[in-house]
Amino acid sequence: MPLVDWIGTWPGAVLLQRSGTTYLFANAAHILGVGLLVGAILPLDLRLLGFFRRLPLVVIAPFLSRAASVGAVLAIVTGLWLFSVKPREYLDNPAFLAKAALLALALANVVLQHRSRGYAEAVAGCALRSTVRLHAFSSAVLWLSVLVAGRWIGFV
Repeated sequence: MPLVDWIGTWPGAVLLQRSGTTYLFANAAHILGVGLLVGAILPLDLRLLGFFRRLPLVVIAPFLSRAASVGAVLAIVTGLWLFSVKPREYLDNPAFLAKAALLALALANVVLQHRSRGYAEAVAGCALRSTVRLHAFSSAVLWLSVLVAGRWIGFV
């Protein structure tokens, strides 16, 4: 059995297919994860872009980064679970494919930003480098694009 067909028949997928209540809670958890992710990452990106300068990065960056991480993990885990309900249909959906590609780019941007010396310096209270601002701008655009692509899935 090909992997895609197997995904649609694993017990977690069958549970979602047969239980509207379970699907409802999985979907709600996915929305919660997305909300936590975007609700934490956008204020951090805006601060890194130079807005809200009175808020010290040394205080808000660790908290917002952790909150965004929790949201990302919740959104990804529940998103994969929801994907399992109709994997073949999702893989044929251009909006889903766009979302997956944008998600990969957004996650890569996070890794590059958080491993950079400029980000570490900014969080320690030093001046913001232009590369940190560029990553923050890219982050905001990418995460909002992931959000829009996710909404687009149901309309394609």
